[in-house]
Amino acid sequence: MVCLKEVNQDVIKLELIFKSGKWFEPEPGIAHFTSLMLDKGVPGKTAYQIATQFDLFGASIDVSAGLDFSSVTLYALASNALEIFPLFFQLVTQPIFPDHELINAKDIFIQNLKLNLKKNSFVASRNIRKNIFGETHPYGAIIEETHIKSLSRESLLAYFKNQFVLQEVYLTGSLPDAVLKLMASQLEQLNSQSRQKINALHEKNNSPQLQHIDRTDSIQTSVRIGKRIINRNHPDYPALILLNHILGGYFGSRLMKNLREERGLTYGINSTLTNFANDSIFLIGTDINKPDRTLAIDEIMHEITLLSNQPVSPSELILARNHLLGGLQLDAANPFSIMDKIKSMRTYNLSSDYYSNLFQSILKTDADFLNQLALKHLATEELHIVTVG
Repeated sequence: MVCLKEVNQDVIKLELIFKSGKWFEPEPGIAHFTSLMLDKGVPGKTAYQIATQFDLFGASIDVSAGLDFSSVTLYALASNALEIFPLFFQLVTQPIFPDHELINAKDIFIQNLKLNLKKNSFVASRNIRKNIFGETHPYGAIIEETHIKSLSRESLLAYFKNQFVLQEVYLTGSLPDAVLKLMASQLEQLNSQSRQKINALHEKNNSPQLQHIDRTDSIQTSVRIGKRIINRNHPDYPALILLNHILGGYFGSRLMKNLREERGLTYGINSTLTNFANDSIFLIGTDINKPDRTLAIDEIMHEITLLSNQPVSPSELILARNHLLGGLQLDAANPFSIMDKIKSMRTYNLSSDYYSNLFQSILKTDADFLNQLALKHLATEELHIVTVG
């Protein structure tokens, strides 16, 4: 258990990280629904009774299933932790996955999926990931209605037993030693175990690099442009964060100035670097008027090419770097965000001095190195493009 006690308020955050998620799925959607159903019933208590007891003690839980792991988080008053922890512990050890709750959860998911599939932005975002990684890759696989309908209580119970394995425990907040010792002794029953990853990966990706899905009734077109890219353990990564910030990482970025301020093609556009446990992607996203689709893509490519061909001016470099470093400092402004940094370092196998090195590397990055970086990592011919609308 990793503890951070420097919290003055009477509140704790207890987060359990499980080696679960899409990366470990034997069938699409099972990790999501296993996590979703944890608080829907335990022996002797219904979902309503569970929710009522959490409310009674001023506590709440947050459950999420990501691509690489699932997390179950308890927020509670430190003074009530001893009263509410047994129920929380029961959720992650004895869920019963009631059939009627599963049916209801599946119906809600399917209805939301049908609504989202009408949104250009949703379709573009999931298709760009599928095209970048391939549809058989966990990071690119798409959940369809047929996958959800095939899930059963028995399949969730089997996945929970075989794959829902505790990896880390993070406690933010101060608790009496006796309470902390009790929690630790119970959580030891969930000691992490080694599991083999289920999915077969890295099959040849035959997805198109350029895909347009036409919707005659759409006024706008969603544009997504991206590629696989280096991860946080690569020595070039700190400078790549700065390069991305200049391109589209904040309101004063080049993409915002070009497509929003100068040409009026969009209300907003951004570029991001997204890291997973086993890969990373660079992604640009925006929504534009349908007739401006080609112009918008051309201007995005133009801005990427400029980063490769022309040095960033000293004033632009200083502005972007100060904005980026200020944001990094704000991200470590309270104990909860500090714990998130600790969690990232442990979950993604980063060195203990990763964030201090990141800060110093960004400070030292110059315009010439940014040019080299753009040539090396942002070749336009390697980019996948998806447009919907």
